[in-house]
Amino acid sequence: MTVWDRPEPPTRPVPLDRGRIVAAAIALADEGGLEAVSLRKVAARLDAGPMRLYGYISTKEELFDLMVDEVQAEILPEGPADDWREALRVLAHRTRQTALRHEWLADLLGGRPTLGPNGLAVAEATLAALDGLADIDTVLRAVETVSAYCTGAIRREIANLRAERATGLSERDWQRASGPHVTRMLATGRFPALTKAVYDGTDVDAEASFATGLDWILDAVAAKLTRPPG
Repeated sequence: MTVWDRPEPPTRPVPLDRGRIVAAAIALADEGGLEAVSLRKVAARLDAGPMRLYGYISTKEELFDLMVDEVQAEILPEGPADDWREALRVLAHRTRQTALRHEWLADLLGGRPTLGPNGLAVAEATLAALDGLADIDTVLRAVETVSAYCTGAIRREIANLRAERATGLSERDWQRASGPHVTRMLATGRFPALTKAVYDGTDVDAEASFATGLDWILDAVAAKLTRPPG
């Protein structure tokens, strides 16, 4: 029986339910990452005994599933989109924005899908955007491709944010600090393509990079959707 199917125990002297447990866990994760979340710490925040939580949640993995499903409500679009590209673009950007508010979400993206109501609603909205535009296998591969791009891009962006906090150096500060070493290495002539990228490439912020990459992925999906059969 999954956590979604298992009924909650009756309320006892300290009011407790899965909603309060999950909210406390999310607050802990927002403050200190997933490593800050344990049933003991959640219980302490709720002023309840740790053993009481096991009546509602059996494992930390179940708690993570509930946390992910809770924040996936923030991904759901507020209204219908004009077309499939706009629908997938909105879902992708809302996923990124949600992960930036809850950085720990990036660590749980890309695994097995959660089966809670919000997770299923996000999956439904994603598939519905492409419904009827191609056979179901093409639709599934398209969804997987967009999801893989979003997961990778979001994880990279959050890894950079974490590195900034850990080192105390912004991206620009890090580039300046590592500049002399990079300059010496490029001067060897062993890395001509990298040299061109460093000296001729244009820096863009994370949001612009995400949007550009997403548009390229959607262009690739569009090519598959419009390809004639056979």
